[in-house]
Amino acid sequence: MSLYRFALHNLPRPLLIKASYVFRKIAPLMYKGDQVKCPVCDRSFSKFLSYGSNVALRDNVLCPHCLSLERHRLLWLFLKERTDFFTANHKLLHIAPEQCFHERFLKLENITYDTGDLESPLAKYHFDLHQVPFEDNSYDIVICNHVMEHVADDHQCMKELYRVLKPGGWAIMQVPIDYTRTETYEDSSITSPEEREREFWQKDHVRLYGKNYPEVLAEAGFKVESVDFVNSIPEDLRAKYRLQDEEIIYLCRK
Repeated sequence: MSLYRFALHNLPRPLLIKASYVFRKIAPLMYKGDQVKCPVCDRSFSKFLSYGSNVALRDNVLCPHCLSLERHRLLWLFLKERTDFFTANHKLLHIAPEQCFHERFLKLENITYDTGDLESPLAKYHFDLHQVPFEDNSYDIVICNHVMEHVADDHQCMKELYRVLKPGGWAIMQVPIDYTRTETYEDSSITSPEEREREFWQKDHVRLYGKNYPEVLAEAGFKVESVDFVNSIPEDLRAKYRLQDEEIIYLCRK
């Protein structure tokens, strides 16, 4: 497990993604059981793996097969139960595509699927999110999770995603949120990895969002609906899927 923790905290993201393909073949063998279940890959295990930085470590959250986390499992259920994502025809832009979603979205015949990232090997297009290289009103859906805490100008990036979204389209842009904070915390003078991890929960984060996140999204033009979807799921399934009871899904419409 120490090797797993070392890789998680020290390998560059592109290399970590490549190494994960080997990891995913071995890890499920070590966690056989039925105490937890991942609704994304539909597999059960004795437990999930730990995940997170030294100041925000979470136990029993990472699926050893598809690498989903709590937020991915919740979003997967939301897309299935509250949207027509899997049934209607959509053109989708997926920023920083997560492995657990990427391989499954690629197989969906109803989805025209574009992926973008600065450096991820999973992305079809490589670009800076501050200047998205697509025309206005291009996509029905945008998914961009746990990205805005990394970028220099989150307002500019949000405006770019609003711009490429079609009128009537919708976006999901989840971020880490400190629900004890009313306002988003940002300080450009904090530059060292150690300080950023202590203040923003991870060494490559530049801000920590508070409960005002829906207002931040609205400032970029979105009509934001805060959906407490997780608490509509029976308590026994929330425990089985290892979901976070406090996570709100922010459904952003144009």
